[in-house]
Amino acid sequence: MDWTALLRLPSTILLILAAVALLFTLFQLVALRHRLDHGQRLAAAGRAVLLLLAFAITLVLTGLGFSLRGYRLLTEEAPVVDIDARILSPQRWLLVLHWPDGTLRRAEVDGDAWRVEAVVLKWKTPLLPPLYRLDRLSGRYDDPNDEMHAPRTVIDFREAGDVDLLDLHKQYPRWVPDVDVLFGSGVYLPLVDQGHYSVSLMRTGALVARPDEATQQKIAQPF
Repeated sequence: MDWTALLRLPSTILLILAAVALLFTLFQLVALRHRLDHGQRLAAAGRAVLLLLAFAITLVLTGLGFSLRGYRLLTEEAPVVDIDARILSPQRWLLVLHWPDGTLRRAEVDGDAWRVEAVVLKWKTPLLPPLYRLDRLSGRYDDPNDEMHAPRTVIDFREAGDVDLLDLHKQYPRWVPDVDVLFGSGVYLPLVDQGHYSVSLMRTGALVARPDEATQQKIAQPF
């Protein structure tokens, strides 16, 4: 786990701020109790207002932190994922996905190629940087007839039960009015045994996939 990369995630930053706000809330609670014990009602009222405000900020930061889980800051060209492929059987592949923060995930897909899709969130306020998250991985067949009738594989990278800022924006647009949603284009490349691929995301929201040199040679000469 790359802790430096983890600390740059927007969800991590927001949850750290939420923890600080929670500590401030607890401090105000102790101060409120102290004022009440000494009969300082006016001072206690002021502490109560600060307590409620700090608690509300804690809830907002926590909610935003969990709703942005999986999102990363989008720079001029952000590395999204590296993919290693190994063939299991004809049109059946084992993929190992390497995220920029060092985490790994294994997935089996059917098809002749892999396809990755990402979601990009842009803000109406230009001062806020765009965010992105990897949305799904799927297999793709070269033959449209196989695409219609052969086994399909789609892997959703969202955890079950996760609250997502995109879903909140769709259901309650007034809650997050500054979100301007852009779906990044999907990208795919042919699968070859022992293939290695890198996927990046441009600031425009376009995905770019690149095989390494050895993989490119296998793609050019598959037989």
